[in-house]
Amino acid sequence: MSEELTESSVTNRSPQVEIAAASAGAGADIANEHFRTELDVEYKSGKTDAVTRADRRAQEAVIERIRSHDPDATVVGEENDAPSAVPEVGTVWVVDPIDGTNNYVRGNRYWATSVACLVDGTPVAAANVMPALGDSYVGSPAGVTLNGETVSVSDRSDPERFAVVPTIWWALDSREEYAAVTEAIVTRFADLRRNGSAQTSLSLLASGRYDGVLTTVEAPAWDTVAGAALVRWAGGTVTDLDGGAWHHDTPGLVASNGQAHDQLLAAVRDVERTLED
Repeated sequence: MSEELTESSVTNRSPQVEIAAASAGAGADIANEHFRTELDVEYKSGKTDAVTRADRRAQEAVIERIRSHDPDATVVGEENDAPSAVPEVGTVWVVDPIDGTNNYVRGNRYWATSVACLVDGTPVAAANVMPALGDSYVGSPAGVTLNGETVSVSDRSDPERFAVVPTIWWALDSREEYAAVTEAIVTRFADLRRNGSAQTSLSLLASGRYDGVLTTVEAPAWDTVAGAALVRWAGGTVTDLDGGAWHHDTPGLVASNGQAHDQLLAAVRDVERTLED
């Protein structure tokens, strides 16, 4: 799944896109070597916050590849004591070696190695590589490809045909909010999907497999930046919970194909009303 830098490929894509694709591929290769093998699983902040040696090794591979091309790079990542805050100035790489670790440790194929590049706070390149699914998403403001073919968000406009994903994890003490989100989705839309990986969900939205993704939970940059950028570059819409501009440190996220974004925002308001009652 890894992508090597070549002179011919660089002429077709920016250096940042090439580095994102190659580094995500390198990390995904490492993670895939350990997939469905016996793993020593640790838990960080709670019973669902799993981490494995594969996460750490994959992140090391990603960072090594990035720094081989950008030696002074600032890298923000989930594992190995990497910085967690995203600077607003300069070139920054945001890395999640295995987004969907709980899936990964269960042998579920829905996980991704994710890399995004931001310049002065604005995404310029992103790659989400999913080796267990055989899929590699790569994007820039020029567009998004899936396994080398250009993709875009769906053109569905009827909310009663929408498949919508509630993503990021609601903690055990927030299950009333989680239940309210799922109720709002199944009330307003055709169906609900949940695959346990925000980057995978956003990528599938970018390629038209889903029609909406939302969370009322504040998410780390490594869970959202690459996928949110892919959705926008594929023609979709990404906002905060009020319909304003989404930023990597914005609480919550609402993403759609842009055809009925107001209905996803209305679903969020349904959640707010339910919790107030």
